[in-house]
Amino acid sequence: MNVSTGGRRPWSRTRLAVLVCAIALLPTPGYAAPAAPDPQDDKSIEGIRTELNGLYREAEIATEAYNTADVKAAGQTKRLAALRKDLARSEARVRDLRNLAGAAARTQYRGGNLASTGIQLLLGDHPDQALDEASQARQALRSLATVSDSEKSARDKVSRQTDAAAKKLRELNISRAAKATAKQKIEQKIARAEHIEDGLQRDQARRLAQLDKTAEQKAKSRWTGGDSGSDTKATGAAERAVNFAMAQMGKPYVWGAVGPSSYDCSGLTSTAWAAAGHPIPRTSQAQWQGLRHVSLASAQPGDLIIYFNDATHVGMYIGQGRIVHAPRPGRSVTVAPAASMPILGVVRPGA
Repeated sequence: MNVSTGGRRPWSRTRLAVLVCAIALLPTPGYAAPAAPDPQDDKSIEGIRTELNGLYREAEIATEAYNTADVKAAGQTKRLAALRKDLARSEARVRDLRNLAGAAARTQYRGGNLASTGIQLLLGDHPDQALDEASQARQALRSLATVSDSEKSARDKVSRQTDAAAKKLRELNISRAAKATAKQKIEQKIARAEHIEDGLQRDQARRLAQLDKTAEQKAKSRWTGGDSGSDTKATGAAERAVNFAMAQMGKPYVWGAVGPSSYDCSGLTSTAWAAAGHPIPRTSQAQWQGLRHVSLASAQPGDLIIYFNDATHVGMYIGQGRIVHAPRPGRSVTVAPAASMPILGVVRPGA
């Protein structure tokens, strides 16, 4: 007996079997098929690492600008204080000379005589010789031109000191403005980098740390400096500097800091060498410019390795291809391969 299909072709056994299988494979209501994994690929993590390194690099450049302005401001403050003292002495000398000239004129007008020692004390370059040269004071008394010339010379000196003080004050204000700008730049760079790091997922942070570790391993093989495989030890002041720097391990990087609880890169090296009894310039750029250069092949523990073409990072060499340094914001004083950054050169403090 045939079953009517309303004029349509009957389903074959094969077509029915295919339909049943297809229905069986459909998900049941309320069930969602698992999404395909979509992890960040290594290229993306490398991009994040590159961006972070770039931001911290810019922050370090700004840090050096801040430190340089700060050192300049401190130096100018001291010089300005000295100039003001000189200015006060010069003004007192002008007053004394003016009073002496008036007294001498009045005394000579009355036909009297003025004690010679007072003139010698004020006019002589060596007041301790005044009593030995008392006879010359009478001649100075008779020649008021000498008093007038000395007064004019002192007045000119006051004028020069005043001009110098004003100039130094302007430079101080410029340095302070530069420092404020650098500080703002630093804070912006660090905040952006920290925002990126805080937004990383756990897996991303793990893979980023792995990239850093891989880069560190590669850096070890790039070292071509001195005593890479030996146990060369620091001695004397260099030993004291290395020991001080190593004792700061684990203390956080803070821009502009020179201890005792935190450091930036040049803050660590300058404080370490000061503790060793050999003060050195505060900034990495000034260290590069002011200390004796030595070859990379002759690097010894205690030497400072300067990094990047603009000399904006520094670490202390501790031997066996390693440095101790304050790396960047968010990190602490640590030991790292000496070739982990582009090396500009090596300088030797205390030499």
